[in-house]
Amino acid sequence: MRNIMIIDDEINICTLLSKFLGKHGFKVDTTMSGNAALKMMKEKPYDLVLCDYRLKDTDGAQLLQDIHQLNPRTIVIIITGYTDVRVAVEMVKNGAYDYLSKPLYPDEILNLVHKAFAHLDAESEREAMQVISQPQAAAANRESSSNGKAPVSEMLDKSNKYVYGESAGAMELFRQIKLVAPTDYSVIIFGETGTGKESVAHLIHHHSKRSSQPFVALDCGSLSKELAASELFGHEKGAFTGAIGTKIGAFEQATGGTLFLDEVANLSYDIQVALLRVIQEKVIRRVGSLKEIPVDVRIIVASNEKLSESVQKGRFREDLFHRFNEFTIYIPPLRERKEDLPLFVNAFIGQVEKELQKNCGKITQEVWECFQKYSWPGNIRELKNVIRRACLLTPEHQDITMSALPLEMKEAFVQSYEEDPVTELATIANENDLKTVALQAEYNKIINVLKEVKYNKTKAAQLLNIDRKTLYNKLRLLNINY
Repeated sequence: MRNIMIIDDEINICTLLSKFLGKHGFKVDTTMSGNAALKMMKEKPYDLVLCDYRLKDTDGAQLLQDIHQLNPRTIVIIITGYTDVRVAVEMVKNGAYDYLSKPLYPDEILNLVHKAFAHLDAESEREAMQVISQPQAAAANRESSSNGKAPVSEMLDKSNKYVYGESAGAMELFRQIKLVAPTDYSVIIFGETGTGKESVAHLIHHHSKRSSQPFVALDCGSLSKELAASELFGHEKGAFTGAIGTKIGAFEQATGGTLFLDEVANLSYDIQVALLRVIQEKVIRRVGSLKEIPVDVRIIVASNEKLSESVQKGRFREDLFHRFNEFTIYIPPLRERKEDLPLFVNAFIGQVEKELQKNCGKITQEVWECFQKYSWPGNIRELKNVIRRACLLTPEHQDITMSALPLEMKEAFVQSYEEDPVTELATIANENDLKTVALQAEYNKIINVLKEVKYNKTKAAQLLNIDRKTLYNKLRLLNINY
């Protein structure tokens, strides 16, 4: 459950926001002073803070600085009763995630909170991917040196902080990122959900000429037609119902830098038309305004389906597709780069050990075998969640076993053996066909009972009318890893 703190010297606002966000699944604490908030944050971590700009004992600018000193990862959203956009923009420049103007509207608050947490999850994913294999870096450095170019290690952060991997797909991904990053090309990133598309976009920006300028990410999949125009281009006060102040859109926020549009195929036709004009003319108009504002933005878009197929289906404008398609990067799914599993697993275990402040132990051979056989439909994001779960469930200094894995992974692992049980059991028996058939029947019976009792060995032994020791012996004999 996400922890949210509300800081406002109006008790009614604290009460209303606490009840509203609590109903939507958040754990909310409130306080009416900045000093009390800082004391609370020293005792308990908060994922997000909604903070009034004007407090009796401090102001939002000072409190923002104090909060980030305590925990740089805490997201801060400023609440202000002033419609002076310059104050709000200055706060955002100083590290606030965004701002809200009073009076507050529930839908606007909830949308911004969800957007902030999506941003936090993306940041966590990028950090989890912040390791690069030393053999690959060395090989890339040798290649760069032989060409008379700067070593890749100089191109990357000093901490060598992105996981690329050592598979052919990962190496090709790295080569393409290295190739396109210094240019100003628009880039389409194509890959399944959970493959790290935003991480790749961030990396392209990080190694571009725009790296010192803003990187702004926008999830187009969660935007309605009305909200998309405001989020992309901004709006003027009074432009529509609820527009009680001027809002700066993503294009203005990203001026000079990079704008990343995730799941861009979900944008409505009208927004696609407006987007095409912005790309062609390099100017935007806020909703409710006739004034044209010049923008200089590099655009990177991402989709979990091929945009060319969306064009064929009539869901995406062909002319806009060709504007974006100056360079395309394909991120292979995890099932196509199983060689990289050890790299990712070790990186995630290291991260989780820091999060939980515990030693997660080693992964058993059975778990490694399960990882290799599993198809990983959720890709790197799913792997990260599996590691977090396993480390949490496993006592400190003990090895991570199959019991710590999700049920769907255990069932998939069992299924991989059921697809060809005769071959597996023949290897075990290695005597005559009759014994193989008997072992196969016994194998199938035990597997079915284990599924029925959700892999509870005590209950399985009772249903099979044998003791636990006998069941364990049969599990070892039949190579059933539970």
